[in-house]
Amino acid sequence: MAERPPVRIMGRGGPPPHMRMAMATEKPKDTKGTLKRLLSYIGKNKYLMLLLLGIMLVITLLNLTAPFLQGQAIDRITVSDNRLNVDIEGMVQCLIALGVVYLLNSCLTYFQGIFAAKLSQSTVKAMREDLFKKVTYLPIKYTDTHQHGDIMSRMTNDVENISNTVSQSIASLFSGVLTLIGCLIFMLYYSPMLTAVSMTAIVLTVIVTKNLTRFMRKYFPMQQGLLGQLNGHIEEMVSGYKTVSAFSKEDKACEQFGRISDELQRTALKAQICGGVMGPFMNVISNISFLLVAGFGAYFLIIGFNPLSLAGAMTVGTIQAFLQYVKNFTRPINEIAQQYSSIQTAIAGAERVFEIMDAESESNEGAEGDFCVDTVQGNINFTDIDFSYVKGEKVLQDFDLWIKSGQKLAIVGATGSGKTTVVNLLMRFYDIDGGSITLDGRSIYELPKKKLRGSVGIVLQDTVIFNDTIMQNIRYGRLDATDEEVIEAAKTARVADFAEIMPDGYQTVLTENGGNLSQGQRQLIAIARTVLANPKILILDEATSSIDTRTEVHIQQAMLELMKGRTSLIIAHRLSTIRDADKIVVIDKGRVVEAGSHERLLSENGAYARLYNTQFAGIKT
Repeated sequence: MAERPPVRIMGRGGPPPHMRMAMATEKPKDTKGTLKRLLSYIGKNKYLMLLLLGIMLVITLLNLTAPFLQGQAIDRITVSDNRLNVDIEGMVQCLIALGVVYLLNSCLTYFQGIFAAKLSQSTVKAMREDLFKKVTYLPIKYTDTHQHGDIMSRMTNDVENISNTVSQSIASLFSGVLTLIGCLIFMLYYSPMLTAVSMTAIVLTVIVTKNLTRFMRKYFPMQQGLLGQLNGHIEEMVSGYKTVSAFSKEDKACEQFGRISDELQRTALKAQICGGVMGPFMNVISNISFLLVAGFGAYFLIIGFNPLSLAGAMTVGTIQAFLQYVKNFTRPINEIAQQYSSIQTAIAGAERVFEIMDAESESNEGAEGDFCVDTVQGNINFTDIDFSYVKGEKVLQDFDLWIKSGQKLAIVGATGSGKTTVVNLLMRFYDIDGGSITLDGRSIYELPKKKLRGSVGIVLQDTVIFNDTIMQNIRYGRLDATDEEVIEAAKTARVADFAEIMPDGYQTVLTENGGNLSQGQRQLIAIARTVLANPKILILDEATSSIDTRTEVHIQQAMLELMKGRTSLIIAHRLSTIRDADKIVVIDKGRVVEAGSHERLLSENGAYARLYNTQFAGIKT
């Protein structure tokens, strides 16, 4: 019965292969609902959005006015008695008006771009903030069972795709709808018959769009899922490059990368082909529409046929203006068709983002009441605990443990026996399946998680170092601590021995995950962080496993001083610390099988004695 790996506060890893394959075949579940939620984010900036829509409305009206003025200018040229007559004054007026229209159009288009960018960035800013806040409060279980690189991809690639679509497509969609309506009105005004002819293109457009979008809905979500999987693999390889190199698995890493990359290439190629052919198909349909309008318009002009027209008889200016309106009518359709691929990508990305937002957050439930961190005594009781990470595979069963206030208790056992699970349950990283856990007689499920964890200081084997100074990394234990308090904690944990000889001292900036420190130095910083926090309950989970024996001797006295008067829980610590423990508990297969002092357990020659002889004394049994 294997124990699950210790919880990762900030770490690497990902789901098993069968989960990753499921991710690669995900499809949109609710396109309409996703789009509605996305629009709600856009609508948060309603004044900016209304201003942008107002500008686009004016631009659309100017675009609709231009063909009308062009037609009027052309009709100022007439032929009578084989003589060319030009109304110079009327033509100049039309051209001046046309120039004003184009100038205003250019200016407003410039401001439209600015406001569209502001709307886009403010929208994704709000989305990023909500997403990051959500990720911050996700349960540990979620981050343990989801690929970290994929979560990062949703916060970067997917949100960036949404940003690009908002900035580029909102204006096109809104102005496109207005243009379609306006062009249709002018086309009916000039010639209902030519309008009916041009509508044949709409039928072809609907047929092509319907068939192509069916494939696009399939491949674009798959593309985004594979992109997240690829980013996850890259994150794992970069974070664990030393392990990859140490085991000479470079070729294996490249092979796995190539496999995911090939699948992404195939999927992306299909998605881009479906999205790319949309534009050319629309252009062909538009050209067919132009050809039909020009041909029938010329025929109607020759025979003097233009029934139901409010503009009067068919003229050259009418045909020219009508062709412009047909072009403007089909242009929005073509643009929307061409942008459909990016819109589908954005919707797929938004759905992936909302999946995280919809995940259950870690609650801080519990009655505030009279619970105060400063008054915690540290009496901990585990009673009849049943727990499993995977249903049906129990890690702890009928588990009982009593830790008295101020007691130093060590938990030992074989790998996978459930030692770290005890810490995970006490910290409420995971919830028990059955039984009860109490702190000072009160169920930990009645206490706010923040206050519960605020009373506990924990040093994990897998240390976390932030890309910041040594000073700030230690201060993470208590953010309001003064520099003097931080330095005092550093001295207690022997961090001062190496920090003070660095060029910038405590202001030395550490690389991501402490790459410019040894593993032992990183653990010393983690210990100093806990010293600064000054917790009521202390948990040491392999806290000095990477510290050399000499260094451990130096800090042992400080650790003993730190544990004095505190309830201390030591997981699989080194022999010296285990020997000094008030009580040693041996766990096997999720149960407590032995408990007592070091000397007593050795004298009983049971499970602890066997473990001591094999793991600590090096004696084979």
